Amino acid sequence: MNLILVIADTLRKDYLPCYGGKRATTPNLDRFAALGTVFDRCSAASFPTVPARADIMTGKYTFTRLDWGPLPQEEITLAGCLSAAGYLTFGIGDTPFLLRNGYGLDRGFSDFVWIRGQRSGPEHDDVVLQRRSEEDYFAPMTFRGATEWLQRHYRERFFLYVDTWDPHEPWDPPEYYVHPYLSEYAGEQVEPNYWDWRADGYSERDLEIARACYCGEITMVDRWFGVLMERLERLDLLDNTAVLFTSDHGFYFGEHGQFGKRRFRWPGDLAIEEGFRRGLKLGQGRVYRSPLHAEVARVPLLAYLPDRHPRRSSALCSLPDLAPTLLDLAGVAVPPTMQATSLVPVLRGASERGHPLVVTSAPFEEAGRVSKTVDDIGREAVETSPSTITDGEWDFLYAVEGDPVELYRSLEDPAHAHDLSSACRDVVEALHGRFVAWLEHTGTSEHALEARRRL
Repeated sequence: MNLILVIADTLRKDYLPCYGGKRATTPNLDRFAALGTVFDRCSAASFPTVPARADIMTGKYTFTRLDWGPLPQEEITLAGCLSAAGYLTFGIGDTPFLLRNGYGLDRGFSDFVWIRGQRSGPEHDDVVLQRRSEEDYFAPMTFRGATEWLQRHYRERFFLYVDTWDPHEPWDPPEYYVHPYLSEYAGEQVEPNYWDWRADGYSERDLEIARACYCGEITMVDRWFGVLMERLERLDLLDNTAVLFTSDHGFYFGEHGQFGKRRFRWPGDLAIEEGFRRGLKLGQGRVYRSPLHAEVARVPLLAYLPDRHPRRSSALCSLPDLAPTLLDLAGVAVPPTMQATSLVPVLRGASERGHPLVVTSAPFEEAGRVSKTVDDIGREAVETSPSTITDGEWDFLYAVEGDPVELYRSLEDPAHAHDLSSACRDVVEALHGRFVAWLEHTGTSEHALEARRRL
């Protein structure tokens, strides 16, 4: 069986119609979801961009042991296993942290193409200056490169990995993608402040523009994903190819008071833009408590297998499961280094059993120390951010001993509006105990465990 994995960065599950969302228009993803399995309860594990991809490539929960940074040389990867089994493995992406600075996320691939431009600065500006049509935007270039590769190699047994950073900010799709969401749109761009949006003087109108541009990028990604699927059909590949589509995390557009996915400040409590105006460098920024609520922690996971009937699954799963799943589909032995679990029994309808517990977390950080959190620039962690522990009934947010905790009913209160941690102390204690046991089972260092063994 051929294998294709598509990742669209920062794609909120609850914006998609196939998950009941009403914000974005995604006809191609809707059709794709109707062909296969829709996982209703998939979560990110390691957060955000680079840690999530480390999980996907290794089948491990890397936030317990790795910072945002390069894969260790000794790591066994999904692509390496498939290459060794005789697959032609090809990756293409415009996500800016795949190859640079030795990140090693191309390790094991027979070939890998990185499309430059998404990283801010001269590189980005140069690529944008060359735009002449929609085909010159990042997601179209990535999907077009993937479809052209398929035309050359469709007769071979392959694993194709497609990684587009859209709909990550900056949200700048062609204006005609934004107009259906905001008819009077005139080209404005709004950058997130990664803090409380009201504190920095953002308005409801600013959020409306940002959402419209974000939805425009989602629709652009959808259109070009449709091009890829159409090419698979034309090449008669749908009878022997498995296709999985997912994202690494979501984003806050005003929920929980936030506009961003983490919380940053400059010394002196300066906002991001004010810090830049004063000539401050990113490395002088500070990281504050950044809870991972459902808008960020839950991710879409859609999977098409030939000759499978369309269905929905309520099995608890997370992104590290993708590596053992793809190896299982290929008939390749899953190496013992992988900690996650294959979803093939669920995909084939033989089981609805998922994980009893899933955890979403940034790489463990310590207050007072420098950590890398959203890019490869270190910032001082003023506060420790909580992990989100989910058992299907409850969402428990916990950082380290002595820090505040939060508890929500995941189904009845998906927006996390009612914190029940004080009223349901027995649930808090039980989930904390299960979290500690999970950390021990995954081989977490005693140093990290010691800070988390008690409430």
